Amino acid sequence: MATVETLLASKEKTVWSIGPTSSVYDAIQMMDEKGVGALAVTHNDNLVGIISERDYARKVILKGRSSSETNVDDIMTRDVLYTFPGQSVEDCMVMMTENHIRHMPVLQNKTLVGMISLGDVVKEIIKEQKIKIEHLEQTISWGESY
Repeated sequence: MATVETLLASKEKTVWSIGPTSSVYDAIQMMDEKGVGALAVTHNDNLVGIISERDYARKVILKGRSSSETNVDDIMTRDVLYTFPGQSVEDCMVMMTENHIRHMPVLQNKTLVGMISLGDVVKEIIKEQKIKIEHLEQTISWGESY
């Protein structure tokens, strides 16, 4: 069974983050530049929230706010669900699906060590399923040869 640690090993090591007093415009600009859909929000190296494209759409655009005049901490999600390296990818899938979240920080000893997306989790599960199918096909073909 794959773990978050396994998943992180195949991803870029940099965890993109932004400060809570930065503008939402700066956050969206960074997401665009880095090709990510969410950023960890950190203060003094501590995770204090997460900001996503969904937060932007729902809490800035739909509310008629200005992204350059709104701070990240005005719209970020404060009660962040997170995972840890030893947790199974399947458990992450359940947690993310049940809570309708697409991005989850990875903490180890209260230190932010990664960020995973629902897409990352799905890819890892598909990869694991392909390996199981190949193994079963080999087992079946080996059994038919006797």
